[in-house]
Amino acid sequence: MTRAILQLGALTCPSCLQKIQGALEKQPGVEKVKVLFNAGKAKIDFDETINNADALAEVVTKLGYEVKSVKVKEPAK
Repeated sequence: MTRAILQLGALTCPSCLQKIQGALEKQPGVEKVKVLFNAGKAKIDFDETINNADALAEVVTKLGYEVKSVKVKEPAK
C-alpha cells in the first residue's frame, strides 16, 4: 500500500470531514482513509496499481475543497 497525505484548505465543519472521507473511501483501490479535521489533512492508504494520489486529490477538489499539497509515501520494500 502507498500512503498519500493531502494538505487541505480549512475545513469549516465536521460534515465536511465526513463528505471528503466518504467520497475517498468509494474510490477504487482505496483501503483506508483518515481525515484530520484540526490539522486539515487527509491520509489515504491505497493500491498504486489501481489509483494514484493526484486522482484522489482531484476527487476532493471536485467536492469543492482546496487541496494545498499532495505528499506520497512509497511502501517499504
